Amino acid sequence: MGSVYHECQTFKKEDFTQMNLQNQEFEECLFQNCNFAGTDLSHCNFIECIFEDCDLSLSILNNTSLQNAQFNKCKLMGLDFSVCNEFLFSTSFKACILDLADFFQRKLKETRFIDCSLKETNFTESDLSSALLQNCDLSGAMFSRTILSKTDFTTARHFSIDPDINHVKGAKFALNGLAGLLDKYELEIQNYSS
Repeated sequence: MGSVYHECQTFKKEDFTQMNLQNQEFEECLFQNCNFAGTDLSHCNFIECIFEDCDLSLSILNNTSLQNAQFNKCKLMGLDFSVCNEFLFSTSFKACILDLADFFQRKLKETRFIDCSLKETNFTESDLSSALLQNCDLSGAMFSRTILSKTDFTTARHFSIDPDINHVKGAKFALNGLAGLLDKYELEIQNYSS
């Protein structure tokens, strides 16, 4: 059976939770206030699509293609991006909740995370080189064997990154964020100025 193709369509306040969306293709579509929570999106293609105020929490993304997909003010809790199709994978996130998301071994070069909650998100073995984590909460986020070269953490907060097991050459940090690189040493860092 061939896949269903949607192009340049706008979906507003749609509840996709009871629909079978597998093997569908969406190109240059806009999703506003849509509910995908727990939906199986396996083998779907989202090309140049924009999601605004949508809930995709715990959706299934097996071999799902996200090509230049933009997420604005979306709930993406617990999403496993590691099982997405790698071909042309490209996303950006603004004001999204990505708590407990999994980006294991995902190539995220130059990905923009702006004003996002990334609590307990897994970035193990992912490539975040030249990515921007602007004003993001990284409480409990996991970084292990992660490529962070030229990654911008200047306004990120609550991160803990071990420079011994992550590639941090050229990464950008604010002076008040340097403590997040020293957590494993259990130092007591005082803010002192003369």
